[in-house]
Amino acid sequence: MAEKRKKLRILAAGDIHGDTRQAEYLAEKARKENVDLVILAGDLTFAETSTKNIIGPFVKARKKVLLIPGNHETLATADFLAEMYPDTKNLHGYAIKSGDVGIFGAGSANIGLFQIPEREMFNVLKQGWDRIKGLDKKIMVTHVHPSGSKMEKFTQFFSGSEAVTKAIKTFKPDIAICSHVHEAEGIEEKIGNTRVINVGKKGKIIEI
Repeated sequence: MAEKRKKLRILAAGDIHGDTRQAEYLAEKARKENVDLVILAGDLTFAETSTKNIIGPFVKARKKVLLIPGNHETLATADFLAEMYPDTKNLHGYAIKSGDVGIFGAGSANIGLFQIPEREMFNVLKQGWDRIKGLDKKIMVTHVHPSGSKMEKFTQFFSGSEAVTKAIKTFKPDIAICSHVHEAEGIEEKIGNTRVINVGKKGKIIEI
């Protein structure tokens, strides 16, 4: 009889916006829930003014952190945070493997202080997907939500990304994690067979 596969347990959150108390709350949740890793889906800071003690609590809890920039911080800031702390990676244009699960991502958004063109967004996601396309399970991480989604209807200001929708339909990840629209926090929906989750500031435990 084949041995049952151990599921990867993740705490995913976004839009912390420099709230150190929220970072500490999430780190404690990650510890209590015994997650394998933490994913932070962008807008870690508020306009780049608040990088202090956002990643530190997760490191103190001995959790591996994957992060991407949002539209409130540059790629350079995300790189800085990833390089500053152990077991922390910037997932923008990159991918990691954990057993038979591949995780890839692209940060920034199509609106805000730090924007990314739609074509570049898709190409960055493809760059990460190419690294893990042979794996059994896949998770895609973006800050911005997909266009045409339910969560897009929660805001008049932030249109979804056509590139993210195209990537979901092209690469068919099992799970697509995003944030960005605060009002859509916790919303889940399906695009094809992909489970799309707006994880928001409170965070979400995800198993795959």
